[in-house]
Amino acid sequence: MPKPLPVPAKAPGLRQTMADLHTWTGLLLGWFLYAMFLTGTVSYFKDELSQWARPELARQVELPDPAAAAQRVADALARIAPGSPQWGMRMPDARNNTVSSFWRNPPGQPAPRAFGEGNFDPATGEAVSARATQGGEFFFRFHFQFHYLPAIWGRWLAGLAAMFMLVAIISGVITHKKIFVDFFTFRGGKGQRSWLDAHNALSVFGLPFHLMITYTGLVTLMALYMPWGEQAAIQTAAEKRQLTNELSVFIPPGKPSGQPAALAPVDAMVRQAQAVWGTHNIGGVTITQPGDAAARVAVARGSAGRVSMSPQYMLFEGSTGRLLETHDGVGPAAETRGVLYALHLGRFSDLSLRWLYFIVSLAGTAMVGTGLVMWTVKRRAKLADPERPYFGFRLVERLNIAAIAGLSIAMAGFLWANRLLPAQLPQRGDWEMHAFFAVWALALLHALLRPARRAWIEQLWLATAVLALLPVLNALTTERPLWRSLSEGDWVFAGMDLVLWAFAALHAALALRTLRHRARVPAGPRARAAQLQAGEAA
Repeated sequence: MPKPLPVPAKAPGLRQTMADLHTWTGLLLGWFLYAMFLTGTVSYFKDELSQWARPELARQVELPDPAAAAQRVADALARIAPGSPQWGMRMPDARNNTVSSFWRNPPGQPAPRAFGEGNFDPATGEAVSARATQGGEFFFRFHFQFHYLPAIWGRWLAGLAAMFMLVAIISGVITHKKIFVDFFTFRGGKGQRSWLDAHNALSVFGLPFHLMITYTGLVTLMALYMPWGEQAAIQTAAEKRQLTNELSVFIPPGKPSGQPAALAPVDAMVRQAQAVWGTHNIGGVTITQPGDAAARVAVARGSAGRVSMSPQYMLFEGSTGRLLETHDGVGPAAETRGVLYALHLGRFSDLSLRWLYFIVSLAGTAMVGTGLVMWTVKRRAKLADPERPYFGFRLVERLNIAAIAGLSIAMAGFLWANRLLPAQLPQRGDWEMHAFFAVWALALLHALLRPARRAWIEQLWLATAVLALLPVLNALTTERPLWRSLSEGDWVFAGMDLVLWAFAALHAALALRTLRHRARVPAGPRARAAQLQAGEAA
């Protein structure tokens, strides 16, 4: 009797194909995505975090006049950096209580770096005396270029992760045919089903934001990822200068004339800009070739009141203060890029909108985290011997612990280092960052050595402790304890303490949840088969 012909396997449908794509694009770089999302979320308050990191600086009670502050700092830079071909200042605003400045070191002058930088008191123009720290700037830069890597490599890695994220979002939308129904569905205590419900709800809650933030993140570095169009169209020096003018306020120093000429009053030039854009809507001042007849002063508009990062500035002749040019618009392509860039950074937002950015971005972080955990929960149910999983499963599980719980501990470690490292420690700002990575490495080592469930519980409790004790440490090591911050209306420091306690409570809830969770053991082969079928359907 002839044997029956084998039935060809049925090709997977579109939804199954998209589900596989969603799973693997979400997993392969998921740990990088989680770190990018969480540090990017924190960066929406990077200026406030930088203020917290310098407790020696007095609370800003009243906004300083940008014109007067620019003149004072220009006078200080004339003493600190004479002969420099370029000075730059970022002016103080409601979220930033110092003038941050940089300057190019004169050519031919022996110096460890090509640039110098410092923070100045807008009221006196003197360099502020505060601990060296990167503050919130560290988390901001980490979220798109990481650390210990050449910046270009880090940005390429971030771009690759963002592209994976974009594919995961689109494939996830196609996969879930009842995506909006899923948003209102959460079944607690159901193991894998509960993780899937949480992942769906967090994904749908911020879906437009997640799409926007991922796409605009790619746009901000599009010239790096796809340089060929620019290379083909922009070739001459004049075209390159025009492109720079369309994208930033950067003014190259140019060549000095060799004729000494005193710099005209900077405050008068800033006041001309204030008359157009508003008293406190000055973003920065750039001065090239100060002390030379070829000096130029550019006063840039701040980001308040417009959803665009395209540059707007007034250009003055430095020796006379005469207005040479008002750059108040760019071409349609550059303006489109400026709007998308502004949407990503959110610097135009007021306090309530910034909190909304923070909350939805935090939901995006949780979306990535629940996706990573769900990968192991789903496959653990299919393991022949859950006590002895295969190497790939163990690797993903331990990386999840270090990437999620360990990152919280590492970020808190950065803040602990800010308070505990000696103020006079050489390269103190670098040591804060070294502390962050050392703590994170220890968390990974702990996750590799301990049983997975115990490692989750121990790291979540440790994160709870270090976050909850940070306000106590702040009270013991600074003159800005919570009770004083509340009584004086210092909402930067009070808000930081309260947010730290809120995150400590969140980690405590997760630790208790993990502690009380008991994995369900199938009652027999039939129950196991039913569980496998449920997992495949999901």
